[in-house]
Amino acid sequence: MKVKSIELKISAYNKTQYPNDGLKQIAVIGRSNVGKSSFINAIVNRNNFARVSQKPGKTQGINFYLVNNFFYLVDLPGYGYAEVSKEMKKQWSKNIETYLNTSACLVGAIMLVDIRHKPTDDDVLMVNYLKNRNINFQVVATKSDKLKRYEMQMSLKVISDTLSVDKEKIIPFSSLKKTGVDDVYTYLDSIVEANGTIIE
Repeated sequence: MKVKSIELKISAYNKTQYPNDGLKQIAVIGRSNVGKSSFINAIVNRNNFARVSQKPGKTQGINFYLVNNFFYLVDLPGYGYAEVSKEMKKQWSKNIETYLNTSACLVGAIMLVDIRHKPTDDDVLMVNYLKNRNINFQVVATKSDKLKRYEMQMSLKVISDTLSVDKEKIIPFSSLKKTGVDDVYTYLDSIVEANGTIIE
């Protein structure tokens, strides 16, 4: 896959704002500060396209990025950030759940976890949700440049065991070194090509 064009189509705060053009949507999911914005920037090969914030929980709406005028990368709000009000947490959770439950164009998901840390209970819940809904998903372990090779292999084993996913299918990823970008492209291609457009 080659990214020829990328556009932020809309930041949606309720389901009436979701694009209804029938194009495929692939969600990008992960807890706050897992590196979603850096991941998206690396994937679309644009510096600072998705704004990177040092403060977790920056993404509040659901950002629909139109790629190559053919499919959407859907940046969902990060979950698990402690330093926001309970009401805000509840609203973000509702936004995520509403999207995953109601989007007829959702064909896949990229589940981001920080390779340096054991997945949280929230991560486990999210993966189980994706499994139960039969949503095709790919686990991507971000910030792989922060670990030595042997440390990375140990961390991948922990992630695999905690999330009950095949270790060999987890993609180690570094937005800094662009490690794993081609593997993510392979996943995106497989999902986009397998599903075609949703328009009937």
